[in-house]
Amino acid sequence: MKSKILISVLIVIYTIGSSVKSTAQSTLDGEISISGAFALYPMVIRWAEEFKKIHPKVRIDVSAGGAGKGITDALGGMIDLGMVSREVYPEETKRGAYSITVTKDAVVPVISAANPSLNELLAIGLKRGTGSELWITGKFKGWSQAFGIKSKLPIHVYTRSDASGAAEMWAKYFGAKQEDLLGVGVYGDPGLAQAINKDALGIGFNNMGYIYDSKTKKQISGIRVLPLDLNNNGKIDPDENFYNTLDELVAAIATGKYPSPPTRELYLVSKGKPKKKIVSEFIRWILTDGQKYVNESGYIALSKEKITQELEKVK
Repeated sequence: MKSKILISVLIVIYTIGSSVKSTAQSTLDGEISISGAFALYPMVIRWAEEFKKIHPKVRIDVSAGGAGKGITDALGGMIDLGMVSREVYPEETKRGAYSITVTKDAVVPVISAANPSLNELLAIGLKRGTGSELWITGKFKGWSQAFGIKSKLPIHVYTRSDASGAAEMWAKYFGAKQEDLLGVGVYGDPGLAQAINKDALGIGFNNMGYIYDSKTKKQISGIRVLPLDLNNNGKIDPDENFYNTLDELVAAIATGKYPSPPTRELYLVSKGKPKKKIVSEFIRWILTDGQKYVNESGYIALSKEKITQELEKVK
């Protein structure tokens, strides 16, 4: 039975204020409002901070509430840009959704660092078929059944309760949709990470930006990425073991070692082509100078060909 337990977390609202000083001269003035995917939130915050240094008269309000909220707010005219961490649906495009790819990241499976079989699980990894039996069919109920280890303990499966790009991409890895995912429903990336942290028997999934410390590049305390057993041989081989640091995972994604899905493109979405000059300028800056902040922030920079393609959308 699909659980519908909602763990509430505060939706973080971040405003780039007037305290950031810059010696650069700029004629740009005005406000940009942005909401949506937790996955893109940290990157947009960094972009907003750097853009503000160049254009100190610009105000950028950014709030995280999930990809579904980003699309809804953008199409409803409540914001200038929606942060979306999944593909834009055809029906959304018909309603005016205008998407621009700005970076890439990935969703990873996670377990608690307090799991009594942690080391054994990290060595075994997660097969795609095992994940399907956990999140789609619900067939596996215990750690022994799912991973073939000596354990009598039950496995607690978690998913997202909000309309989430992370959940959509995780489900797509199993050939399914978010509504097919089983588990205890938790709101937001921070909430799901917190739930796994507190439950030694829990298993879930998160955007990689919420599992690694942005400064140390190491996995945060209390949570461990469960490696994917990509060749399905029941163990994590050396060329499958690239989760120790954020830089290692980013490199694996960039070279195609980590699969797609759950690797995905991240978008900024407006209702129709952006008409406000300040919004268009912000997007153009993100696709040019702004790309130099992507890798250091734990995301994947776009290729030159992709950047050229996306710039055409804001000419």
